[in-house]
Amino acid sequence: MRVTTRVECPQDAPATRRVHMAAFPGPDEADLVDALRRDPAWLPGLSLVAVDDAGLVIGHALLSRLRVGGNGGGGDALALAPVAVAPEWQRQGVGELVVRAALAAAGEAGEKLVVVLGDPAYYGRFGFTPAGRHEVTGPFEVPETHFQALPLPAYDGGPRGLCRYPEPFVEL
Repeated sequence: MRVTTRVECPQDAPATRRVHMAAFPGPDEADLVDALRRDPAWLPGLSLVAVDDAGLVIGHALLSRLRVGGNGGGGDALALAPVAVAPEWQRQGVGELVVRAALAAAGEAGEKLVVVLGDPAYYGRFGFTPAGRHEVTGPFEVPETHFQALPLPAYDGGPRGLCRYPEPFVEL
């Protein structure tokens, strides 16, 4: 069976929610996606789905707007979160496929930097490295290896500073 990716359409929202509900033990990630859809941080062209041959949504990767730093080096960046794959499709490359598609779309949109909180062994395959190497810090108390950043082609050395996630993340 062939898997493809595309930008999420409004009518995909229920299917995307089902993927998150199946992939995670509770509703937090699905609720986060729903809340981000209503937030100014939502960037419709940067919510990507993976679909099977029948058009069924089987994976999702979301990039939303966040602010980094303040004056003198601050600016906009993207947060990669959440990423989900339907359990029956996990460990078959669907997550990697949809994340790569999301990152490519962000690069094509002229975005500069993406941050992610996650397993460095997984996200390292996409080129993510500890965010501190780019003078970016996260608001979470986690090992520095787990808060990571990926400069995109338009990256010009910034933004730099503390990441401020949109309100739906804070409410989790």
